[in-house]
Amino acid sequence: MVSIAGLNHWFGRGDQRRQVLYQLHLTLNPGEMVLLSGPSGCGKTTLLTLIGALRTVQNGSVEVLGEQLLKARKSVQQRVRRQMGIIFQQHNLLRCLTAAQNVQMGADLVPGLSFGQRRQRSIDLLAEMGLKDHHGKLPSALSGGQCQRVAIARALAANPRVLLADEPTAALDRRTGREVVELLKRMATHHHCAVLMVTHDPRILDVADRLLQMEDGRLTTAQAALQA
Repeated sequence: MVSIAGLNHWFGRGDQRRQVLYQLHLTLNPGEMVLLSGPSGCGKTTLLTLIGALRTVQNGSVEVLGEQLLKARKSVQQRVRRQMGIIFQQHNLLRCLTAAQNVQMGADLVPGLSFGQRRQRSIDLLAEMGLKDHHGKLPSALSGGQCQRVAIARALAANPRVLLADEPTAALDRRTGREVVELLKRMATHHHCAVLMVTHDPRILDVADRLLQMEDGRLTTAQAALQA
């Protein structure tokens, strides 16, 4: 699903140029859930945006879903993004759309579904997120945690082959956060989706297949998760 070799990345220009990623090597396999942790500012979010074709790859090989992102054309980047689900720290919901309409934006990317099927998929996913009675509400009528659950449902609605999540449980309580992570794990297993999640939550580490640690732009450890 994802194969990275010798990835380096810099921010800034001239005297202000600063390297933020150093010689990263990483593989994500179908059906695998990998958790990535590390201190703030160590490069975790930068890595996610490079895999998600949201940022230009400067140096090294980043192959996602059979497409090489180094020197990739915009059409290639768009093709990759359409097969991915991305959950940001901020929910980024459209304020003028209801919860169900926001989720349906993800379902609209699934070929072969009628409008009714896409609508029903959105409502079903919201129910799985504990928002059964909130699908008709605008984001302004939802709490921050509820908005984050809508954003997670939107990413899942597209049936992504790769799912990238940047601290998706940060705004959720312990029980809901656990339920969301277990839902992502089921998706990885049942739909052969590769999941890479950035997290600082030690309570969910047992759900992962692998744990990765990043520090100062380098992957320092990689180990199998301890299952509870």
